[in-house]
Amino acid sequence: MIRLRAFAKVNYALDVLGLREDGYHQVRTVMQSISLADEVELRRAAGGFRLSFEPEEAELGPPDQNTVYLAWRSLQNLTGEELPVEVTLHKRIPAGAGLGGGSADAAAVLVGMNEIFGLGLSVNELREAGGAIGADVPFCISGGTALGEGIGEILTPLPAAPVHTLVVAKPLRSADTARIYRAYDSAETQITHSVEPVVSALRSGNVKALASAVGNDLAPVTRGLVPELADLEQALIASGALDVSMSGSGTAVYGIFDDKEIARGAQDTVDVPFIGIYEPVQYGVEIA
Repeated sequence: MIRLRAFAKVNYALDVLGLREDGYHQVRTVMQSISLADEVELRRAAGGFRLSFEPEEAELGPPDQNTVYLAWRSLQNLTGEELPVEVTLHKRIPAGAGLGGGSADAAAVLVGMNEIFGLGLSVNELREAGGAIGADVPFCISGGTALGEGIGEILTPLPAAPVHTLVVAKPLRSADTARIYRAYDSAETQITHSVEPVVSALRSGNVKALASAVGNDLAPVTRGLVPELADLEQALIASGALDVSMSGSGTAVYGIFDDKEIARGAQDTVDVPFIGIYEPVQYGVEIA
C-alpha cells in the first residue's frame, strides 16, 4: 500500500493562442503547484479496479470517465499487464475550480502504481501516459513552476516563485472547461500576453512584479458566466492582496499576498464557500 499527496495548481499566466485542428486550444501558460492537496491511497488487489472516496458528495463524474480510472486504464494499456488495485481518494481540491484536482489525482495514481507494481517507468513515460488523460496531468506529475505550451503538455521548468502566500477562493458555482472555451471562441477577447511578464518576474524573484504580471485570457469569459467572480476578486483586493487572478478556466481565484497575517485576515473576512491559505510548492506528487 502507498499513500500520496496530489497537489493542486494555479495558473500565474494563461494566454490562449487559438483553436487547433484537433479541437484543442493552443496555449502558453505558467503553472505553479500549491500546498492544497488531495490524499490518495493505493493498495494492490486480487483483481480489477475499485475506487472509494470521501467526502461522499465529492464530484468525480461518471466512473468510466473519472481521471483516476483513466490513469489505471492508461497504465494497463501501456504495460500490457493486469494491475489490480484499490484506490481510496480523500478529496480536498474543489471540482470545477481550474485548480487541476482531477489531473493531480490521475498523476498520483500513475506515480503510485509505478511504485507499488515496480514498473520502472521514467518520469517522461509517466507524463506520456498522463497526456492521454488530460493536458494538465504531465505537469501535475512533476509539479513545481513550469511553462506549458502546446495544449499545456510541453513543459519547460522555470525558477521557483518568490516567497508569497496565496489565498485561494471559489464561489459555489463551478465552471465547465469545454463551455468556457466555447464561449471564449465566440467572444472577441484580446490576448493578455501575461506569460512573458510572469516569466520575467519569476526570474527577478520580485513578488510584487509577479503579482502585477499575473493574468488569464479566460477570466473575462468566466466572469460573464459567473458574475460573482468579479465581486470575489474585489473582496480579495480590498483585504490586502497585491493582485488577483483566476486559475485555469475557473471558478477559483487567488490573491497574492506578501504578508501571511494579512492573508489570514482575508481568509477570515471574505465570505465564500471555499477559501484557504496556501504556499507554492516544488512538487506535483509526494509520497506520504
